[in-house]
Amino acid sequence: MPYLPNTPQDREAMLKSIGVSSLEDLLADIPEAVRLKRVLSLPPALSEMELVKLMNELAERNQDTCHTVSFLGAGSYDHYIPAAVDHVISRSEFYTAYTPYQAEVSQGTLQAIYEYQSLICELTGMDAANASMYDGASALAEAALLAHAATKRPEFLVSQAVHPNWRQVVETYCQGMGVEIRTIPLRDGLTDLHRLSEMVSEATACVMLSQPNFLGCLEEAGEVAHIAQAKGALFLLACDPMSWSLLKSPAEYGADVAVAEGQPFGLPMSFGGPFLGIFAAKKDFIRLMPGRIVGVTQDKAGRRAFVLTLQTREQHIRGRRRPPTSAPTRASAPWRPRST
Repeated sequence: MPYLPNTPQDREAMLKSIGVSSLEDLLADIPEAVRLKRVLSLPPALSEMELVKLMNELAERNQDTCHTVSFLGAGSYDHYIPAAVDHVISRSEFYTAYTPYQAEVSQGTLQAIYEYQSLICELTGMDAANASMYDGASALAEAALLAHAATKRPEFLVSQAVHPNWRQVVETYCQGMGVEIRTIPLRDGLTDLHRLSEMVSEATACVMLSQPNFLGCLEEAGEVAHIAQAKGALFLLACDPMSWSLLKSPAEYGADVAVAEGQPFGLPMSFGGPFLGIFAAKKDFIRLMPGRIVGVTQDKAGRRAFVLTLQTREQHIRGRRRPPTSAPTRASAPWRPRST
């Protein structure tokens, strides 16, 4: 917290500006019963160097993941972050005071988002990715809302092995929507496929699954996709993104929408988040996707340029997930992953 010295003349001018003559007058509305009647019991004042030394000593009483291994993350873990990451994100062209829809002054930001979207599409095998959500939990909740908008069906099925906090966020998002959220039970640590087959119906908008699941087990995700889609429901797959290098991609499992928590990609634990919500989907649902999508186009001089696409600036300000009322302009060509 910065130190802001005020002279007696400064305080007098401020009190006069708000129409009171003294600090006591300013506090007159505070009841006597709740006022502190004694002098604060504070230690002697310290210099800046002394205070920094004291704060470091207090901080060193804590355990941290630099010295111990933590098993309490439930998805938030101490991943190695190469030193190059801080260098790259500290470059001035990748941060700006302007919001991304002001394309003429935020090309660096838009390019970074476009490269991120391309990477997510290559990793997931999906057709389109957005510029991320708050975290994995909100990404799953938004995927459920997309499924509801796409199918107009009143029921969600979610595996009991999905992160319990994520399931709570889905429930919170869906309050007041008239949607029933049903939990698919487990069998031997995995989603019970027999019970899923009995529960899914023509009223089911989506089936939500984790791969690997919250218990660390590998689900039969392809079979879940088949059961869900046979009834016209969407298959939403929540993933650990590091697993994409070892397991099948969400597209190979048959996912309609893939979501993930991006913290394993190099974000610090930050006391549990929020982190980065990854969101990718088939092109059939691109106009129902939440958040921003960046596309590549050409400016009037024929140079490569980046723009927000499928949404106008006004739609961004009004709210999320609102499909455009007219076709995109020529300058806002639909985004597609770059070729490799």
